[in-house]
Amino acid sequence: MSSVREEGKDRIIFVTKEDHATPSSAELVEEDPNNDPYEERGLILPSGEINWNCPCLGGMASGPCGTEFKDAFSCFHYSKEEVKGSECLEQFRAMQECMQRYPELYPQEDEKVQQEQPSKTDQTSQDSASAGANSTSATKQDSTDSTQPYTEGSVES
Repeated sequence: MSSVREEGKDRIIFVTKEDHATPSSAELVEEDPNNDPYEERGLILPSGEINWNCPCLGGMASGPCGTEFKDAFSCFHYSKEEVKGSECLEQFRAMQECMQRYPELYPQEDEKVQQEQPSKTDQTSQDSASAGANSTSATKQDSTDSTQPYTEGSVES
């Protein structure tokens, strides 16, 4: 026969071989395939609690800074201050410090901009080079006799 023991918030259940010998009597609730599982569950559950499994969090709650993220987000969500979350600065600072320790997972905004700028600069350089080539041929054309059109084969003597 199984026994149950409570230790603080935990419930410990001990089972015997006989308990495992009989088939389970648990009934599974089949979900409606026409019902979107995320439709009813969003970031905030009907109870007012935070749904840490919401895909909208993008894994932030389970990453290396998940604890710090949960602390900061919970503080903000449950804040009763006039300026919501104003008492949460320490939690957000701890989260930011954690994220700075993992720059490959949590890139800073200014790092993203710096990474994107070289590609934009390269494109601008290419545009400038092609514009320079066009202006060079236009200059050649302007410098020739205006009565004679400039062609590749024509050479003035």
